[in-house]
Order: sequence, then C-alpha cells, then structure tokens
Amino acid sequence: MSTADLLIVDDDPHIRSVLRVGLTQAGYTVTEAGDGAEGLAKAQSGRFDLIILDIGLPEMDGLAVCRTLRATHATPVLFLTARQDEIDRVLGFEMGGDDYVTKPFSPRELTARVGAILKRTLDRGASGLVRGVLRVDPARHLCDVGGTPVTLTAREMEILAHLMAKPDRIAPRTTLTDMLYGTRVTVSDRTVDSHLRNLRGKLAAAGCGDAIETVHGIGIRMGPCAGS
Repeated sequence: MSTADLLIVDDDPHIRSVLRVGLTQAGYTVTEAGDGAEGLAKAQSGRFDLIILDIGLPEMDGLAVCRTLRATHATPVLFLTARQDEIDRVLGFEMGGDDYVTKPFSPRELTARVGAILKRTLDRGASGLVRGVLRVDPARHLCDVGGTPVTLTAREMEILAHLMAKPDRIAPRTTLTDMLYGTRVTVSDRTVDSHLRNLRGKLAAAGCGDAIETVHGIGIRMGPCAGS
C-alpha cells in the first residue's frame, strides 16, 4: 500500500504509543502531539492525510481543535472519545469530524477505520462533477461555487459526490447512511442530518443556497444550483 501521513493528538503517552506501533506496522507515517495547541499547530501545516484527535484533551479540547482547523483545512478527522453518549458523537460530526472510535478501542478496528477514511479521500476515481454554479472534484477533494472554494469534510464530500453523480435521483437517508458507515454500523438519523446541515450551510454561505433539496418522506436530491 502507498503510505499516508497521520497525526495523532492525544495527551496519553500510552495511547499514542499503541497507535504509533499499530499504524506504523500498517505502513503509515505517524507524527504525534500531546495537547490541543500543539496538535492544531501541526495540523495547520496541511501535510497530513488524516488526523486522529482525542476529544478529551486538556485546555484546548478536540472539538475546539477541529472547529478551528475546519476554517481553513479539510483534512479528515477521526475522533477518539472516552464516552459513548450520542451527543458526543453528534457534536463531533457537527464540528467537522469524519468518524469516531470509543475508548477503550481495538487497535485493529481503529486501523481499519483509518484505512476506510483514506480509501474514500485518497482513492476516489470520480472527478469533474458540475451542476449550475457548483463544481466538485472528489478525486482531488475540491469544491467551488462560481469559483469560490468551499472547504468540505470527507463525509460532506462523499455525500455531495454521491448526489452529484445522479443529481436528479432521490437518495433516501438510509442509502446515505449505508454509503457512509456501511450496513453493519448503527447510526442515528441525527448523524446524517448533521452532515447534511453542515454541507447545506457551507454551500449557502458560498452563494448556493439551493444546492440540496429535501423531498419530504422520501429523501434528498440535488437542487438546481442556480446560485444567488
């Protein structure tokens, strides 16, 4: 496999060590940070393909790190959380996270999650999707509205690319959920709604408020993307 550069941000040296060993054995290049401020500084260099980010960091927690990073970078983020509350997961997705793993975790499962995210973000073959003023290049993780760049998370890009591939077809929420998480993972409707809300907000802020339409009781499809 081709290597990818990963950043691990966790204040527990033991967890960082376990992750470093497992991910290095899987062929990844690993960099570490022990707190949120250090992690954010390294993440903003833009050289990482994925960030593994603990939510429960002291001082600057993982949600704050992700929120700040998302203002300028679309690097995929895999959250680590010590709690199983749904609210933690939903907040993580609303901040721009792409997936999460609950502590204590299986190193094998985490490595598999990392591989799945990277496969979606690095190996997409589709490109050059256009509808109205909206242009999407999933292969290069690029999106713009009338020339204005729009920064999307990996999950948001995957949803948008799926809808853009067949813009006039309605996609049920269950289809979007299965596409994002697979059929063996139980994810609430709130999680997918969070991704859709964030995606709509970003496109609207760039001047494309009609990008995604809800067909009540059925699902989601692309709008005309006529722009403002």
